[in-house]
Amino acid sequence: MGGGHDELALELLHLLIERLWRTVKYEEVFLKDYGHLFAARESLDEYFRFYNERRRHTSLGKRTPAEVYWNGRTRTAKAG
Repeated sequence: MGGGHDELALELLHLLIERLWRTVKYEEVFLKDYGHLFAARESLDEYFRFYNERRRHTSLGKRTPAEVYWNGRTRTAKAG
């Protein structure tokens, strides 16, 4: 019992990962010629920081993932 729920959750997770990867490819990877691995890692790190902290998402009510995760508070306010 419960296998159906697990399968549905796994399918949803795969869907979300595929959507994220598509976004990363079209907004970052396909637009750059990194030259070497270090440049790619550095650029992707910067992109994910932008994606999570500054890029507003329609599906999140025009909020950033960080705002949703921290429930509108800043990370420093959460830690303190």
